[in-house]
Amino acid sequence: MRYVTTIDGKEYEIEVVDDRHVRIGDRLLTVDFESVSGQPVFSLILDGKSHESFVYQSDEGWQVLLYGRQFQVKVEDEREKRLRAAAGGGVAEGGEFHLKAPMPGLVVAIPVSEGQEVKKGQVLVILESMKMQNELKSPRDGVVAHIKAKAGESVEQKQILLNLQ
Repeated sequence: MRYVTTIDGKEYEIEVVDDRHVRIGDRLLTVDFESVSGQPVFSLILDGKSHESFVYQSDEGWQVLLYGRQFQVKVEDEREKRLRAAAGGGVAEGGEFHLKAPMPGLVVAIPVSEGQEVKKGQVLVILESMKMQNELKSPRDGVVAHIKAKAGESVEQKQILLNLQ
């Protein structure tokens, strides 16, 4: 099965060859991808190199936290992508966006304030989890509508931290 995967706005064609191999472009890779103890923490072994990530589904697709960076990921099979393109659908740049905690942690800082205009990629919240500080960035331009967390506060996974309009 072939998929079109968009990671932070850049598209990749990925083919799942079998349960141990994927093809990304012209590269055939051996993979092992397993959930750790039923948590949103995944162990990924890609061509013999081990990686650990947090992966959870959001309203906009998937959120992947890898090496302290959060990525917005959208996965569509080729058919879905063609149908959406034919219907004229695109990514909604308007409306309200809810930034949710990708994992339980401690809010270290919120370097924005309500009413502030922000740009895509700007840091909205710094969240510490498992002794790592993770910068949660804006997926689009917008205005911070409501901040629902405070620095020093412990938060749960999927808890809304702030809203963008």
